[in-house]
Amino acid sequence: MATLPLNEVVDVNVSVGPVSKVRTSFNLGLIVGKSEIIDVATRVKSYSKLADMTADKWTEDHPEYLAAQIYFSQTPKPTKVVVGRWDSANSETAVQAVTACREANSEWYACTVCSATKTEIEAVSKYIDSCDPASAYFATTADTDVLSGEEGNILETLKKNNVHRTLSQYSTKTEDAVAAIMGFAMAANTQANNSAYTLKFKQEAGVATEDLTATQLTIIKNNNGNVYVNRGSVYNMFENGVTADGTPFDEILGLDVLTNNIQAAALNSLQSNSKIAQTDDGIALLINNLTAALEKSRTTGFITGGTWNAASILTVNTGDELPRGYKIIADSIANQTQADREARKAPPIYILVKLAGAIEYVSINLYVNR
Repeated sequence: MATLPLNEVVDVNVSVGPVSKVRTSFNLGLIVGKSEIIDVATRVKSYSKLADMTADKWTEDHPEYLAAQIYFSQTPKPTKVVVGRWDSANSETAVQAVTACREANSEWYACTVCSATKTEIEAVSKYIDSCDPASAYFATTADTDVLSGEEGNILETLKKNNVHRTLSQYSTKTEDAVAAIMGFAMAANTQANNSAYTLKFKQEAGVATEDLTATQLTIIKNNNGNVYVNRGSVYNMFENGVTADGTPFDEILGLDVLTNNIQAAALNSLQSNSKIAQTDDGIALLINNLTAALEKSRTTGFITGGTWNAASILTVNTGDELPRGYKIIADSIANQTQADREARKAPPIYILVKLAGAIEYVSINLYVNR
């Protein structure tokens, strides 16, 4: 029997939504070194475990392998690492090597450079602060002038330069020790419920603690450096988990993830709608579509409800409560200039967030009565 097509009566169109993120992840680390296992044309290779590197002829004679060994030894354990080639035979600088690795693979978020010198650390730190997409640099130093606080040491230099995205660890006992905390940072960033974390007090598997005096430790911390130490003969811990300008690394990562998700939500909204009208209703639709990005950061524990203690912005005043830890507001469409309207711009949108922060010091008063 002949049949007629259904779509003349009921027409169903299937649309696959746009990608949900501008960037796919923030949990992939890069280890850059001068070993010649990876050819320059290939530049980077991804590995899911050390056995894959061994099969690729990496050995314990290679600094990249040893750094990856530390990286994969952390708990929780990272799922993947990218190893990059530094073409030093052709006088390539560390910055040029990291830049080439970025061009070859745009998905890694954090990187470390094996056996980098003070000059190389400083140069890479400047590059990472300016590169796109947003990234972080983990550096290891064993320079003796760090402990004495001598003027011009690498930690002081990075601090004076207000470097924002470089976390430096002082280590004399373990080469490229910072690969450990980088591995933990990448593995712990699951973006699952209540997964927000800090780096302070964490353990670094495969890294030896430094034997420091209280004065030496203070000098390192005053320059926003980090170090793996033992306290009370029982606890090995990483301190303080901050970058060169004193910002906790977890705050930088959390804001990078949130910014990425907000960008993706806005782009997806513009792409998935036939159009968003240049009206107050259209702005309300756009704002509503941004909410999911904020909710994600709320569920991970990065932002939380609290009092807005910063300057007043539009309808939110200093002292107002943000019950969910965020608020999205926008100027009225009626206040737009004609030029902005003709350029089809949305009025400025303001997103206010209250960070959950973290407790990293406890003062306990014990009262005893006999």
